[in-house]
Amino acid sequence: MNNTLYENETLTSVNENINLIQRKNGLTFGTDAFLLASFLKEQKSGVAVELGGGTGIISLLSATREKFKKIYCAEIQPEFADVITRNVKLNSLEEKIVPICADVRELKSANIGCEVEAVFSNPPYMKADSGKRNEHDEKFIARHEVCGDIGDFCACAKRLLKHGGLFYCVWRPDRLIDLVCAMRENSLEPKEMCFVHANTKSAPSMVLVKAKKGAASGMTVIEPLFLNEDDNPKVLTERAKKIYKECNF
Repeated sequence: MNNTLYENETLTSVNENINLIQRKNGLTFGTDAFLLASFLKEQKSGVAVELGGGTGIISLLSATREKFKKIYCAEIQPEFADVITRNVKLNSLEEKIVPICADVRELKSANIGCEVEAVFSNPPYMKADSGKRNEHDEKFIARHEVCGDIGDFCACAKRLLKHGGLFYCVWRPDRLIDLVCAMRENSLEPKEMCFVHANTKSAPSMVLVKAKKGAASGMTVIEPLFLNEDDNPKVLTERAKKIYKECNF
């Protein structure tokens, strides 16, 4: 299997001593991916699926922390599915992560041979007709709902999950109603939510949501996460430091 680093790619060492191949024209590893990985609850004997894997970083972080027995990492763009495959091999995680080049609008539990305990995703958060179009296709597809909207991601999670299985998502607060409606339309009841802020003086920049397939209504909004100290934006809060150290909320 080819593990060459191509001219349009970079190799970076990130959290958990992961060596990560990233494409220069694609989205790079950021806070949203790491926080979603930290938000995932351990199910050491469980099987999980990531929808829209990108470079595979959330699956890599989760596998390194042994949050699941096995993770299927699905990505629609062949170039990124190849990056995921090479990242898995580069970090010797072939027994824990299975890359799949697949469309969330078509992916079913039969494609992986079972229903799973968890599904997680950092999906495209912008509507297809919003934002500027003069950027690379790779980045545009990753950010915009051109290969499936949030309803498609939630419908896919419903198809993949066992009854009582968990769906995790990181999303934009200004589109939170779209996420919650899509979850409920697909029998995914929101159970836990955490807003993430740059500091105590800033509006939330992202929201983490956990939903449960087939559950009754009733949700807990947990303590908001403030990433940086108010008087120094370069200094992490003690809670953020703990999350970054342990990859766990």
